[in-house]
Amino acid sequence: MDLFQGTTNDAEQQKVLSLDRGLFFVNYKSADDSASPPRVTVTPAEGHERRMEIILHPDATGPTLWQPKSGLVVRVNTPGTLQVQVQPAKRGGSRAAIVRIEQIQAGLAPAGLGEGNRAGLHTHVATEGLKVLGHVAGRGDIVVGPNAWIAGPAAPSRVEGVALEWPDRPASVDIRYAVQFANGQSGSGRMVPLGTYAGTRGRALPLTAVVLEMSGADDLKFVAEAGFLNAPTLRAVGRRVVLSGPTNREPLVGIRIGIEQTAPAEQDATRATPRKSAGSARVRVFRSQQRQASAV
Repeated sequence: MDLFQGTTNDAEQQKVLSLDRGLFFVNYKSADDSASPPRVTVTPAEGHERRMEIILHPDATGPTLWQPKSGLVVRVNTPGTLQVQVQPAKRGGSRAAIVRIEQIQAGLAPAGLGEGNRAGLHTHVATEGLKVLGHVAGRGDIVVGPNAWIAGPAAPSRVEGVALEWPDRPASVDIRYAVQFANGQSGSGRMVPLGTYAGTRGRALPLTAVVLEMSGADDLKFVAEAGFLNAPTLRAVGRRVVLSGPTNREPLVGIRIGIEQTAPAEQDATRATPRKSAGSARVRVFRSQQRQASAV
């Protein structure tokens, strides 16, 4: 379906859509004003946040499409309502845009597929339901899908808390995680269960380490990356991973977490190791000494 087609300055700047369970591609097709195109923001309707998730491009920092020929994916676990809003790039600017919502079909497995392979496919699909929340200084709570950056190399900023949710988690799998602060604040290092927020909000207390643990699944592993101030990007893989800077005191300024299948014989990674990649030698942030605060 097409949304906002022919919309001008003030008419129909927002649409609310009822979506069934499934996968949907939000496609920002075109805009009348190519020089200053309006931006398109996609969010679950109030009260429907747990029914769906927004899957962003790995380099995106939020559910906003800034120009035509861009898009994102919405995964709807149970029928819910999606809100799509078009806002002008400048005061008095155009809101004329074409935004298309396209359902992505899952297809059917071949009739001869063995039960063992079916189980593997089901596990892989389930991992796509992982949601990661990060509280970022000056920006508030940001929720992304698996393997998507919160802050990170493209937009480093102080991360003050994290939470993981996995609605489709296999019943046998247990996940716990913890965060640490440089000054040993209350709650530092305490393991919490899935769905629990670990960290602070609006207190200018950056995280200095994140620990992830998984049990009950020999065929799954964490794949995580993190950026710490003035340190190389780290990558860790395993059923227990620890992400921290060289001295355990560097502020966390970006993180992304995913879950993948693994061979049962693989050994857990117990400590992250530096990952060399182009443009990731050092991460610098904090543009001034003014204390940043955020309220959510």
